Amino acid sequence: MSPFRRSATLVGKTVAITGAARGIGFATAKALVEGGAHVVIGDIDTEAVGKAAADLGALGVELDVTQKSSFATFLDRTEIEHGPLDVLINNAGVMPTGSFLSYSERLIRRTIDINLVGAVLGTQLAAERMMRRGRGHVINIASIAGRAPAPGLTIYNATKFGVIGFSEALNAELEPHGVRISTVQPSHTATELIDGLDHTGIPVATPERVARTVLKAIRTQQLHAYPMPGMGAISLMGPVPGPLKRRILKSRRYRDLFLVADASAREDYDARIARS
Repeated sequence: MSPFRRSATLVGKTVAITGAARGIGFATAKALVEGGAHVVIGDIDTEAVGKAAADLGALGVELDVTQKSSFATFLDRTEIEHGPLDVLINNAGVMPTGSFLSYSERLIRRTIDINLVGAVLGTQLAAERMMRRGRGHVINIASIAGRAPAPGLTIYNATKFGVIGFSEALNAELEPHGVRISTVQPSHTATELIDGLDHTGIPVATPERVARTVLKAIRTQQLHAYPMPGMGAISLMGPVPGPLKRRILKSRRYRDLFLVADASAREDYDARIARS
């Protein structure tokens, strides 16, 4: 039996999701379809998005979130298929790990383009459509890494801090016009992003748990949502006194979590980032 059921909040809603061929995006799309929404999924992996769409009984579209024309076509296809866009979920993202000095310029630029620029471009395109109707909701899948810096996650941290700041500022700008912006901030989640990392003793959420949080955010329109209990407290990381924060960041367990990874276990994922 599905853990999701039809919801008056979702029935008939038109929802577009990026990066939805697998992981959190796919789980969220599945939950939305089961909740009665009209869903269109996008992904840069043409073969994977086709298979995922067939599994969901939904429309799948090849999408490069870093290209505004590609994103516009994705939203056009969504509205042609199902009518005016109600919700955009910016989920596409990559998470390189390891020493900052080991990152190539291409990897740095590509991570920023996918994680941050893609979310900004997609939000702008969706918000233009939503503003004309005086309603709509954009949910940006950020990360608790957008609150808590970690050695080995430097560029990912930068992008997710950016997504959260962008979302907060834009929500304040657009809310008076009927358009809401939210973030969902997962911590460790059982997807390929954490392949090869030693998360012993660290709670790991399932993609389905994150999907439930996304559905709750659609219903409540809350500004920030956290799949794992207690993670909202991480938002207080900023006010933590400097010496204590430095001690946390320098602790061996925290320092090595993303700096030291099983390269063979991350090989497939890292190769997919390189191809993106």
